[in-house]
Amino acid sequence: MVEIDLGTPIGSEAGLRRPAVVVTAGRILRGVPNVVQVVPLTRTIRRSSAEVAIEPDDTNGLAAVSSAQCQHVRSIATARIHANTGNVGPVVLGEIREVLGLLLDL
Repeated sequence: MVEIDLGTPIGSEAGLRRPAVVVTAGRILRGVPNVVQVVPLTRTIRRSSAEVAIEPDDTNGLAAVSSAQCQHVRSIATARIHANTGNVGPVVLGEIREVLGLLLDL
């Protein structure tokens, strides 16, 4: 998990400073890319099939239940990352990957 700044949103986009889950493949991250793929989080829980609820715990750094907005997956410059805040773990990451696969028809 990272803290990112997406700037001013337009319409229903995710924006502003918020936590996000990095979903870029590990083999790509080992190459120290200057762009990564992220799924932004929100504390607004919508119960949407395009979102994955994440409970706060000792490893993810969240202060409240949050929702991974898979419908807002995007590529960002690593300069937009302000801090590494934790880890969602393999179960939640697997759920996010599954939803992304459905959304992107992969």
